Amino acid sequence: MNFTVFINKMIKSKSLPGFLFFVSLSLFLISCSNVHKDHPVGKKDSSDMNIISTKPPGSFNDTLVIDFPAAVFYNPDSSQLAKIKSISEPMIFESAEHDCFYQMRNARMVLKKNLPHVQIIETSKARYIQFIKSDKSVIITDLDTKNDMCGIIFFNRMKDPLLIDMMNIDTEWDYYFKK
Repeated sequence: MNFTVFINKMIKSKSLPGFLFFVSLSLFLISCSNVHKDHPVGKKDSSDMNIISTKPPGSFNDTLVIDFPAAVFYNPDSSQLAKIKSISEPMIFESAEHDCFYQMRNARMVLKKNLPHVQIIETSKARYIQFIKSDKSVIITDLDTKNDMCGIIFFNRMKDPLLIDMMNIDTEWDYYFKK
């Protein structure tokens, strides 16, 4: 049975649902086989991937010294933020800014409720954070090496500082500060 005979038979038998299914399936198969030769499937050119591979450096070289239990919230300074915006796709940048704002707001609420003794420190004007542990050992973190636009680092003076996953703040604080 050729294609024309099949279509005529479907129309004459008034099998509209079957006919519509067949047309939909045909259109789907045609669209799937219509691959652009100048842009092969599975390969992306550099214009498709405007994602920050390394965060631009901040404009400050100050050091923040922490020798008490703290949650350090870091953000880019205004110059660094402008550089990030200039090399990012607008929608990706706006999404990252939105995520930072809401995840940090949520983290502040969780920490104030569950760990009121842990001081929340906010910084956008320090490049380095010097953590001094209770045994007087020092750990220095360079925020320019953290490729996230924003983040939170936990420090309890006993353990090494920990860059946390803000999406999992509810379990991260308990794991780091209680165990």
